[in-house]
Amino acid sequence: MALYPVIMCGGAGTRLWPASRPSRPKQFIPLAGNRSLFQETVVRVAPLAGDEGRLIVVGGVRHRDWIVDQLSALEIEAQVLLEPEARDSAAAMAAAAAWAARHDPEAIIAFVASDHHIPDHEAFRQAVTAAAAGAAEGRIVTLGVMPSEPSQAYGYIKPSGRGLSAVDSFVEKPGRTQAQTYIDAGYLWNSGNFIVSAAALIDELAAHAPAVIDAARSALPEEGSGAVQTLGSAFAASPKISIDYAVMEKTARASVLEVDFAWSDLGAWDSIAASGEGDTGQHIFEDADGCLVRAPDGILVAALGVRNLAIVVEEDAVLVCDLSQSQGVKKVVERIKATSPRHLDFTTAPPEGLAEGAIRFADWMRLKALPVWSTLGQATNGGFAEVLSLEGRALTLPRRARVQARQIFVYANAGMNGWQGPWRGIVERGLQRLYSDYVRPDGLCRTTLTPEGAPLDETPYLYDQAFVLFALSAAKSAGIDDPTLEDRAIRLRDALLAAGPATGGLIEAGEQPYQSNAHMHLLEACLGWEAAGGDAGWTALADRVVDLALTRFIDPNGGFLREYFGADWAPAAGEDGRLVEPGHQFEWAWLLARVGRARDRADLTRAAQRLYAAGRRGVSERPMIAIDALNDDGSVRSHRARLWPQTEWLKASLILAETATDGERQRLMDDAATALRALWLYLTPDGLWRDKRLPRGGFIDEPAPASSLYHIAAAFGQLAETGRVEGLRGMSDIGLG
Repeated sequence: MALYPVIMCGGAGTRLWPASRPSRPKQFIPLAGNRSLFQETVVRVAPLAGDEGRLIVVGGVRHRDWIVDQLSALEIEAQVLLEPEARDSAAAMAAAAAWAARHDPEAIIAFVASDHHIPDHEAFRQAVTAAAAGAAEGRIVTLGVMPSEPSQAYGYIKPSGRGLSAVDSFVEKPGRTQAQTYIDAGYLWNSGNFIVSAAALIDELAAHAPAVIDAARSALPEEGSGAVQTLGSAFAASPKISIDYAVMEKTARASVLEVDFAWSDLGAWDSIAASGEGDTGQHIFEDADGCLVRAPDGILVAALGVRNLAIVVEEDAVLVCDLSQSQGVKKVVERIKATSPRHLDFTTAPPEGLAEGAIRFADWMRLKALPVWSTLGQATNGGFAEVLSLEGRALTLPRRARVQARQIFVYANAGMNGWQGPWRGIVERGLQRLYSDYVRPDGLCRTTLTPEGAPLDETPYLYDQAFVLFALSAAKSAGIDDPTLEDRAIRLRDALLAAGPATGGLIEAGEQPYQSNAHMHLLEACLGWEAAGGDAGWTALADRVVDLALTRFIDPNGGFLREYFGADWAPAAGEDGRLVEPGHQFEWAWLLARVGRARDRADLTRAAQRLYAAGRRGVSERPMIAIDALNDDGSVRSHRARLWPQTEWLKASLILAETATDGERQRLMDDAATALRALWLYLTPDGLWRDKRLPRGGFIDEPAPASSLYHIAAAFGQLAETGRVEGLRGMSDIGLG
């Protein structure tokens, strides 16, 4: 019997204003100790999942960052289901039950509130385990707490007996006199925790609230969509109803387990004061007794001659109330709605949108990056620097052919996007340097030069040849006056084909001869020559690479692309064959989407969409950035995150959005905005960048590699293209002019 603890993260906690607001409800605030109530709940219930179950969190999309951050701080993993809008507890529980049942038809679920204070974790877990035995028999078990006082803050349950028994009735929050009567009659506090099998809850919802479970099932994301999933738009079709009204007051399966441990929902300031752990911040009391004080850092609260007060200070509001009147704070909030609604929630700036980010990106490219890398980053002889220090100094390093070729592409691309800088001369000098120092007599290209420009490594890597072809195509498309461009490209292409097998993949030099990456850039070069008006040989070679991708590189079941292969183009043995790079999933998705559109091939579009989904599984949750590497089972191989995968995520989301419709199109455009914000984490105001972000934040201290500018420029080119194609407001004329 596998247990699935489900933490319900809904509710606004208006009685705890001004600390609790819609954007930061009470469960995410430390109210009784150093950890938030949500974190305390996670620590309390996570062990219940054991090895076979799974911790699930259901919350609202606006609280995504709170949930992800606080789980990360605890280093505890969970499946997070985000509601696109709140539809009350029945819909939230239905979604969790549907998710659990899909993974385990015999799942037992423990639904727990995220904001309850239960100091004795072990007693709680023992109670849930005991209730699970009843749930396995088809009961819906709620935990009924032995009352310690006649509280008016809780609902009550009348049990039919002691221990685990059927429920005779549920009653609403009573007045104080009635509460005492209930206690005398053996009633229990309704804790709001439910233990039930997924199958039983689904059956009861189908019988009593079918629209709720239908909406929840329809809203479930696809399997394998990641640890944080947003429920689909169908969720909004669910009736807005609590589980009490939807099921518990109608079912014949309702049972209650009597428990006797300290419990509070910390629903008002008096209960927080009673916990003895609610004070925070600096305060001075003089003849003041029984007061609760909460203040942020930097604010001192002084109280003189007062008794039994709650003094709660936030940056924009202060509450002072008699603790005995704490339940009335909700009335104050109602008055605030009418008189000062801006104090109902914290003011936060929205994340930068795609159009605003695109304009800022264009300014950065035009005014910073392109000028810096064409002056400090290019010598008078046309050679491009390998790196620039973050102080703008070119370092003395061996010079790679791929960097020379990439920078030629960058400035040819800049010219085509309207940059008014001296791009033509930059490209022409770069080409002359390429011809004179890198190209061998046989038309192939050596891989590296010494810092002084002498040949260092004569090896003609396929990867480098692909970028030379790509650079030549970009120069041709940009209108560079060089009649040798196409002849040079054809000679190089023919040399590659002559040296390789007649069909299938080409062989790379070095330790990994059978790989997908070099073919990816070869495909990009072929598409570049198709756009430049090249001969039919480019289309034939592009189709050959595409066929190899569909039949060998992309896993037929998982839809993801591998990096390394054996001589038969089956996945390489060992860890090499298991490597999955999210950035390359996006990059191939972008290329296949382009080919699918050009060839009118729906199969390539579908393959691109699957690759995009595979890459998306490699996007971390906080911050949302594409990490370096996964394994073929979806597990993380490297949490480090380089710059270039962010650009490929941006490109892929944009091109797929162009042909998507309705909600999918919006999701992809939102992804594009997120990817652009991820890219901004790396870019510096001076036109440089950091390359490698460490798992816990911060960057490796190293110079900016010139090779990244190719990725950045290609991402900007796609952004400009999508802006034109989509006619996006503020983006339809994005360029570098």
